[in-house]
Amino acid sequence: MLSNGTTTAAHGRRGRGHARHRRRLAAAATGLAAALGLGLSSLTADRASASPETAAAGTTEQTGPVQTDFVSAFRYSLTHPTAVPAGANDWSCRPGAAHPHPVVLVHGTFENRYANWAGLAPRLKEAGYCVYALNHGGAEGAPLQGTGDIVASAGQLASFVDRVRAATGAAEVDLVGHSQGGLMPRYYIDRLGGAAKVHRLVSLTSPHHGTTLQGMGLLARAVPGADDLFGASCRACEQQIVASDFLRDLNSGEMAHPAVDHTVVTTVHDQVVTPFTSSYLPPSAHVTNHTVQTYCLTNRSDHTTISYDPVAARLVLNALDPAHARRPGC
Repeated sequence: MLSNGTTTAAHGRRGRGHARHRRRLAAAATGLAAALGLGLSSLTADRASASPETAAAGTTEQTGPVQTDFVSAFRYSLTHPTAVPAGANDWSCRPGAAHPHPVVLVHGTFENRYANWAGLAPRLKEAGYCVYALNHGGAEGAPLQGTGDIVASAGQLASFVDRVRAATGAAEVDLVGHSQGGLMPRYYIDRLGGAAKVHRLVSLTSPHHGTTLQGMGLLARAVPGADDLFGASCRACEQQIVASDFLRDLNSGEMAHPAVDHTVVTTVHDQVVTPFTSSYLPPSAHVTNHTVQTYCLTNRSDHTTISYDPVAARLVLNALDPAHARRPGC
């Protein structure tokens, strides 16, 4: 992400600065890595254990258990990388009059559909929604998804939305995304014809204005195995950094398509998208920006835990069904 005019000395200073920062991040991430009890070696073993037949088939879509926190869900997904969150991907579901738009859940970088949505998907299903979740931007059968070119991932989302619409008979869907999962759908909406097929977009801690390299580095450090992938081949990481070519292009016009209602949910404790206000979309008649601490000052949710936070979940439900919105509380 350096400009052509950057000098050799500046490269050196920046490289040394990044190295120092990564050493500091390593200490901060040790606790989470230990809590997960898994490292790169177990991740590699899991990838190796997946049969070619399973990968080629696009899999079995095994449903995983309901989870109440991201760490437990991510740990489960390492050994069940194609798991579907409970309540999702019932292809016989038909939307009712109360909730006519199927909900498609879109995961973030270094995550997967199960790790992100094993708590919210069953809650949405219980509320009466037809719920769907995809993996995108990663190798088939790998637990770390969302690292590939965001443009290509948007194409995968487009195909998945068409499949959902065909199965349910719905003209439009609602999208709920975490981190990159709220940013990438904007490309689908703006550039791939998604505006005619999407009713609402709800984004949780998404880098709509980009984040710093340090923020992406922290996210990579927080997920076992992701740090090596970040350094080697995370195209999506580069695209989410402030002033990337991707973001300059995507944000060159109106950031929120006027045909789609946009809701942003973020937290002051976001340690990846910094400052947390980088998640906000410019105010307009079809944009609502929320911060969970507005409703619960003591809320401690952060970038990775927000998709399991009850205040955030209530705000998602309110965005999907504003006629029956309820103010969240602690």
